[in-house]
Amino acid sequence: MRLYATVAAGGFRRHATYRVATAAGVFTNSVFGLVLSYTYIALWDERPALGGYSVDDAIAYVWIGQALITVCGLMGGGFEEELIERIRTGDIAVDLYRPADLQAWWFSANAGRSAYQLIGRGVLPMTIGWLVFRFALPPGPGTWLAFLVAVALGSTVSFAIWYLVAMSAFWLLDGQGVAQVAWLSGLFFSGMLLPLNVFPGALGEIARTLPWASLLQVPADVYLGKYRGWELAGAYGFQAAWAVVLLGAGRVAQTAATRRVVVQGG
Repeated sequence: MRLYATVAAGGFRRHATYRVATAAGVFTNSVFGLVLSYTYIALWDERPALGGYSVDDAIAYVWIGQALITVCGLMGGGFEEELIERIRTGDIAVDLYRPADLQAWWFSANAGRSAYQLIGRGVLPMTIGWLVFRFALPPGPGTWLAFLVAVALGSTVSFAIWYLVAMSAFWLLDGQGVAQVAWLSGLFFSGMLLPLNVFPGALGEIARTLPWASLLQVPADVYLGKYRGWELAGAYGFQAAWAVVLLGAGRVAQTAATRRVVVQGG
């Protein structure tokens, strides 16, 4: 465990060195947050209580999304491109020689990255959004803690999705096509464009059962106080179940891929 804690700390420090990129990300998230907020205000003026949200909830939802866009990898996990490239070039053989599990190594590095992004690109955009729109904040520390738990579980599901995407490169040699499909799926089915509660009929029901709902929709609803008591436990259970399933699938893919590398003599 000490090794993986060191890897996580290294992931945090690595991303903390990119201060200009962080500042640019905060600026970009803030601009998109402003554009989306005014779009949502116009939409909710026409359809009050759309999706069970007040206009104040909808604006808060926008800024939660901007805060979590890199934390929960809504548009990319932040590590899969590097891992895909290492698989393509054969450098993955070096990773397999390490006295550490490949999946656990990258999970730890991604956990450090997510922790930094939460601080570096999460707090400030939400603060800017609150200063402009004064949307409601959670009533107490208990809700904030519940929200952070949901964010941690969402980040875990995100890692599991993008790790599977990276593993596809063992068979496809270039995983960019799969990554593009995952990117579009995450953008749409996480609720980044519109809350999944707004999606009509069967589309909404299906979208809310897919793993991408764990990345934004569930944490946002926890923040907004939509889950209480056993409902909150059920939301966590939904996220945890997808995390277990997808991490397990990643483990199976890793095992199969490792055998493939050995067969090829890599």
